[in-house]
Amino acid sequence: MENYTSFDKVLLKLLKIPGALMIVPLFLGVIFNTFAPEVLNIGSFTTALFKNGLAVLIGLFFLSVGSQISFRSALPSVEKGIVLLVAKFGIAVIFGLSVAFFAPDGVLFGLLPLAIIAGMSNSNGSLYVALTSQFGNKTDKGAISILSINDGPFLTLVALGVAGLAAFPLMALFAAVFPMIFGFILGNSSTIARNFLAPGEKLIIPFAAFAIGAGINLEVLLGQGAIGVLLGIATAVISGGAAIISLYIWHVVRRHPKPTRNMVSAASEASVAGNAIATPAIVASLDPTYLAVQDAATAQIAAAVVTTAFVLPFFVAWFAGWQKRHGITPENEEALYEVEQTSEEVGYEIKPATR
Repeated sequence: MENYTSFDKVLLKLLKIPGALMIVPLFLGVIFNTFAPEVLNIGSFTTALFKNGLAVLIGLFFLSVGSQISFRSALPSVEKGIVLLVAKFGIAVIFGLSVAFFAPDGVLFGLLPLAIIAGMSNSNGSLYVALTSQFGNKTDKGAISILSINDGPFLTLVALGVAGLAAFPLMALFAAVFPMIFGFILGNSSTIARNFLAPGEKLIIPFAAFAIGAGINLEVLLGQGAIGVLLGIATAVISGGAAIISLYIWHVVRRHPKPTRNMVSAASEASVAGNAIATPAIVASLDPTYLAVQDAATAQIAAAVVTTAFVLPFFVAWFAGWQKRHGITPENEEALYEVEQTSEEVGYEIKPATR
């Protein structure tokens, strides 16, 4: 502490906030975009990095994460990703269509089915990896390779049943997961490459978070968008609950010992992605019947994005602590996959790890 500057001490206090690497830069991005947007639009490298560089930053982020996944943990990562993807998409469709068909005027407390399905089915990949990097293990982070499928409007279009739009653009989906795949190949082909890319997992997070915030304006949260706070809470509770239950069932079916039934990844998936804000406009451009609700749905999703970005880290931190108090840790789960077990080792006991 003797060599720390005053600013270092401030940073240490900020880092005590759950998910601080994501939350603090995101909040700063929102503030700048709302009150001083011209600062982010001066051009050249400044605008490229802090305003328009999100796609590149996330691509590098996924590349770094993929490089840290071993072949041994690949299968559990894929299985986790599939379980969480199905759970999140399934509950979004059930909730959204239930509102559309059974709620008065097809609206629940002002929430639109389009906003519900688009928001609840689309998770914040950067926030997910940031949280699983802090509270989870490699298989938790690796699940993003499957969860990235819910990025964009594709699953929303399928759920809404828009005529002729049920076909998945396979190349777009492949493009979304290729950086993770490429990183996986590099990391498993070269120890040098794995070690070189390792710092990228944390280094890129705050810059990507700021860029996400730089696309959100606080004014959007006012008026019709205010009800989106309820959508954010519903996503955290309902979507997160469905994911946790589904992943627990997966652990039971796979006969994992109780100390290894880590569900941090499920809790970390209960968010709304910033790119979901663009979904209503895309849907409306393909089906004009949605033009009437496009602006309201966009505002609601924007509010839900901010709500889950601030609420979810605290929930995941609490959930990780709850697991640990019950003897369940990400380290125990990772050890289960790393230890080669024979048929005689079915009863092998994994000792609870400590942080």
